[in-house]
Amino acid sequence: MGPLQYVAVEEPPPPPPRGKDSEFLVVPPPGLTEQGSGKNADMFRNERTRFIVCFLGVFVCYFYYGILQETITRGKYGEKQEKFSYATTLVFVQCIINAIFAKLIIYVFEKPSPERTPYWLYAACSMSYLGAMVSSNSALQYVSYPTQVLGKSCKPIPVMILGVTIGKKRYPLAKYLCVLLIVIGVALFMYKPQKGTGETEHHSIGFGEFLLLLSLTLDGLTGVSQDNMRANFQTGANRMMLNVNLWSSLFLGIGVLCTGEIWEFLSFTERHSSVIYNIFLFSLTSALGQVSIGCVTMDVREICSRWFWATFKVYSITLKKHFFPPLHCRVLSS
Repeated sequence: MGPLQYVAVEEPPPPPPRGKDSEFLVVPPPGLTEQGSGKNADMFRNERTRFIVCFLGVFVCYFYYGILQETITRGKYGEKQEKFSYATTLVFVQCIINAIFAKLIIYVFEKPSPERTPYWLYAACSMSYLGAMVSSNSALQYVSYPTQVLGKSCKPIPVMILGVTIGKKRYPLAKYLCVLLIVIGVALFMYKPQKGTGETEHHSIGFGEFLLLLSLTLDGLTGVSQDNMRANFQTGANRMMLNVNLWSSLFLGIGVLCTGEIWEFLSFTERHSSVIYNIFLFSLTSALGQVSIGCVTMDVREICSRWFWATFKVYSITLKKHFFPPLHCRVLSS
């Protein structure tokens, strides 16, 4: 036997320290510090950039969407001063372009995946969704655009009420306080003290306000359906946009064919061809806005999205008032 040889054996590294929420505390790899250097910093910058882009997308798209909406529905066309009264067909065209845009987004940016959401749930959601849009567009024939926008700013109220009563959801106290602040803000924005003229103006709730109330109620039902799809079937925003707009297009297509409104709409566009360009831009801004608001809702908490949406409503009225003349006073010629 030869002489004994001693071999140096490396001791195993000590286990990482234990954490409170997991079995072991994960130690970041070299190059990544708590200050966010390396890949984490790039990811944070990408998410922040994505949020800013979506934020601006909602503001720009829906601001121009509101201008086009009032231009189409409250404008007067031709020598006979005709008015556009085809709200159902307008929403029908809007849903078709929304569905096409959502399909393109899914085809380009998403991987194929099986559909888990029941089709009947899409159909139910689409009925309340298109009902809210038709009611909102029809209300512009009876109320001004600022009134419609401020009325829609109260959307979190029916969404929360129906979420509690139908969806059996529980909201923290912070959400109730935020909704209360939104209502107070809208009320202060609408408040106009009477001047000392001795005359008092009385305004009674008419058919336009009833349509806004109906639109808000249907918005609440839509919110409950969308929450159900996200919670139980993990439905993505783009797939939800695609399928809801497809079902809405089907229902509206049957409706405008049975009532004959589609033929009156085509005759109107033939007489006043300038409205076609506005309808196309109206539908395109709607599609871009839906994609943007979907990204914002995914990246921030729901309560931030509600504040964001209400703030947009107020700013849209303010900007429109200061930078654009009253659109319903314009005379559009073909």
